[in-house]
Amino acid sequence: MVQTFSNTAEYLSRQHAPQKSSLSQLKFGSDDTFYRELCLRVDDYFDRTQKSRRDCPRMYLKTATVLMWFLSSYVLLVFMASTWWEAVPLSISLALSMAAIGFNIQHDGSHGAYSKHPWINKLMSLTLDLLGGSSYGWACKHNIVHHTYANITGHDDDIDIGNLGRLSPHQRRFAFHRWQHIYLWLLYGFVTVKWQFYDDFRDVINGRFGGRRHTRPKGWDLATFVGGKILFFSLAIGIPLLAHSVWTVLAFYLAVSFVQGVVMSMAFQLPHCAENAAFPLPQPETGRMETPWAVHQVQTTVNYARGNRLLSWFVGGLNFQIEHHLFPRVCHVHYAAIAPLVEQTCAEFGVNYQANETFRSAIASHFRWLRKMGMDSAV
Repeated sequence: MVQTFSNTAEYLSRQHAPQKSSLSQLKFGSDDTFYRELCLRVDDYFDRTQKSRRDCPRMYLKTATVLMWFLSSYVLLVFMASTWWEAVPLSISLALSMAAIGFNIQHDGSHGAYSKHPWINKLMSLTLDLLGGSSYGWACKHNIVHHTYANITGHDDDIDIGNLGRLSPHQRRFAFHRWQHIYLWLLYGFVTVKWQFYDDFRDVINGRFGGRRHTRPKGWDLATFVGGKILFFSLAIGIPLLAHSVWTVLAFYLAVSFVQGVVMSMAFQLPHCAENAAFPLPQPETGRMETPWAVHQVQTTVNYARGNRLLSWFVGGLNFQIEHHLFPRVCHVHYAAIAPLVEQTCAEFGVNYQANETFRSAIASHFRWLRKMGMDSAV
């Protein structure tokens, strides 16, 4: 079905203008000419190709593949592996499959990019609870806070990792940050353990998600939160204890969690905490951001390894982070196709579209950014 301009504008105001959210206090520039033109071009792409933004057969096949990868890795590790040289590669496989569930299935489901049917999106987003997280908390912290205030210090919770790390030039520097480009890679491995055991419970109890007040989960949302935690800990610890010793179970739980934490941290950090990503602040005179929301999303984001099809498949198109931030309700299987449209439109409007060509260069850029933020001169 062809979308008219009025439908595009309505779609923009409902889905891609988070500054209109009831949670919003910080305003962006009002000139949306760039984004309107971009939406028209992306609409035209889908009209010409007759492809659906959601409910893509490729995505359903991918979901089945990733879930089978996860299930087979889990069963083989828990019930079949009898030696360390069997268990170690299976642990890595399980960790990668869990990360793939997060990158692909739950991420698209949470954004409403998986299907036009809300119940399917909800079902897919619940796979995060299978991983020990909270789909309710993620929707608050990621979809609302991060996607609205990307890289704005004091607003974007994703760049606030506490005193242990300095990701923004506007955050306080401590002397030990001089070594953060070394030790943070180790701490990334404990991210999943932290939110499985602490962060989610703290957020639900305090009623704060992403540093902002939000309604605590009630009814089915609360039941999903509690049930998800019970299911995860049963799968991660309870069932393995039926076949293995306590120390073996804890060791491999930590091993799987560590690999998963490093992989997930890198995928989400590389696009925003990089050398060419902007970290703007509101104008002191007005308290508003200088640029419109869509321009802000492009300037604070750096794509990476766009030509690496295997990596794109694994990370659910998160290496096309610019396209994801501009069109979070479009299934990620389309990002590679619409990326040239986005880049061309950015060039015509003078918006700085940035990308690291390879995964290695993206890692190097993040490493250099961490090192720079730890230096005295970065204050």
